[in-house]
Amino acid sequence: DDVMNNQREVIYKRRYHALFGERLQTDIANMVYDSLSNLIETFQLNKDFEGFKLDLYRVFGMDTEISAAEFDKSSIQDLSEKIYKEALVFYKRKNERIAESAYPVIKQVFEQQNSYQNIVVPFTDGVKQLQVVTDLPHAYETKGKGLIEDFEKNIALAIIDDVWKEHLRDLDDLRQSVQGAVYEQKDPLLIYKLESFDLFKNMMNKVNREVIALLMKGKIPL
Repeated sequence: DDVMNNQREVIYKRRYHALFGERLQTDIANMVYDSLSNLIETFQLNKDFEGFKLDLYRVFGMDTEISAAEFDKSSIQDLSEKIYKEALVFYKRKNERIAESAYPVIKQVFEQQNSYQNIVVPFTDGVKQLQVVTDLPHAYETKGKGLIEDFEKNIALAIIDDVWKEHLRDLDDLRQSVQGAVYEQKDPLLIYKLESFDLFKNMMNKVNREVIALLMKGKIPL
């Protein structure tokens, strides 16, 4: 129960930030940085710059200005900080383009049907599609920026909820499997704590990766 409560507290805090917008931008920035660090560490060990570039494009939908020599010689921290700055610029510009292209439609709907409080806007990363509910007056008043805010909230909430449910099933399976440790004269609680920590770490990495992939590549389908 203590393990579950500690993990639930972390997830619910992240979910609260997404639901009410508090610290969501900070969470997104941290997810970008952590996902990049994990990606860099994975490929730098094998000096696989081309593999890194392919995965960077697959997850983030972007390229980088760093060279193969720089990738091989630089520290993970230096590379993370440099590509993190590139990613934030890329993300900001992408969102500005979305807001700019969506605003004429938002303006038309608001001025012709201003009794609507919310409208549904489809977003896709080329594979998944999500229907984003956005506050029409706020999207109109902010010239489309409110749509991006709602996109971020919807993406974060949907993925956190899906991955957390999957994690709960994994914990239940783990709880069942450690019962046999008693017969091997091992402490099932200790094993559960250690393995549940690894599961939680993997779950958070998955949340970060999936949220960032959708946010970085998400766009309104033509």
